Amino acid sequence: MIIQNNIAGINASRNRSITDGKMKKSLEKLSSGYRINRAGDDAAGLTISELMRTQIRGLEQAMRNTNDGIGLTQTGDGALAEVHSMLGRMKTLATQSANGTYTTVAREGLDFERQQLIDEINRIGLTTNFDEVPLFDGESQLPVIQPPEKADAGDITLQIGHTSEETLDVPRYRMNAWGLNIQDVNIRTIDEANAAMTNIDLAIEAVADIRAGFGASQSHLEHTYQNLSVTNENMTSAESRIRDTDMADEFTSLTRENVMFQAGASMCAQANSLPEMVMNLLR
Repeated sequence: MIIQNNIAGINASRNRSITDGKMKKSLEKLSSGYRINRAGDDAAGLTISELMRTQIRGLEQAMRNTNDGIGLTQTGDGALAEVHSMLGRMKTLATQSANGTYTTVAREGLDFERQQLIDEINRIGLTTNFDEVPLFDGESQLPVIQPPEKADAGDITLQIGHTSEETLDVPRYRMNAWGLNIQDVNIRTIDEANAAMTNIDLAIEAVADIRAGFGASQSHLEHTYQNLSVTNENMTSAESRIRDTDMADEFTSLTRENVMFQAGASMCAQANSLPEMVMNLLR
């Protein structure tokens, strides 16, 4: 027996300290919900988790970008639907003016409506935008072209993924009387009305082609959104398995460490009572 160093007490205290540290870590994991709270918990797991979190945030922003892109294509298509309607009305006016039952004064009235419709087409091409991003070139006044003609400003590039390569270009076209090659049409005479019908038919076809482009882009974006959504869900699930706490498993560990801590505390008390046996021998 010795009294200078209580080896049993030191041993019991050391083991109790280890158990106390494990209990604190379990409590931290249970309270935070994370299995990995610092690099020391799992250095490799933390690295993988942080990379996955970066990708998940990129996917979430790409989903928002894709939704914005869908809104952009819908805005463009909605504007072109009105252009289609006005071109249809212009075709009706031209057909009406080509009829020999109308007087010069009547045709002047029909042509006045035709000019108002062209003014509105020009306005739509000039002012249609999505959050201040112009969807068409409504300013250029070109010589005779074969519509539809792409704008010099270039396509609208949408970022639809979390890497620089994942983009989608939405074409931007010239959308005004010049871009549709109807700037010189009029229906003031029978011959001019007959000539106008051909140009108007070509303009209707051109607008249909542009609308088809918007429709194709919208379909592309809708499928992209669904894919991003599934990928984001799977990535989040994978990151959760690495980073999050398994509550049932951690509660089991906490219960075990709690029992061990209480047993350690009891053993410390027992070890501290050993020197008293020496006192009993000295009596």
